Amino acid sequence: MRQERLKGKMVENNLRDQDMAKILGIDSSTFYRKKNGVTDFTREEIKIMKDRLHLTAEEVDSIFFGD
Repeated sequence: MRQERLKGKMVENNLRDQDMAKILGIDSSTFYRKKNGVTDFTREEIKIMKDRLHLTAEEVDSIFFGD
């Protein structure tokens, strides 16, 4: 999980952590834990973020599956 890349894409789309948590239907604290790599995003959550943040397949791989 590359938090800085996710944050950059959220900034580009004028979204705060609270906004993304609401879009995903999860609590802000749950989003924080997932964003910081404590727990993983589900496939469905990644798909929602891909669509909402207009991510390419390469960006998805880089953000969520990069080391």
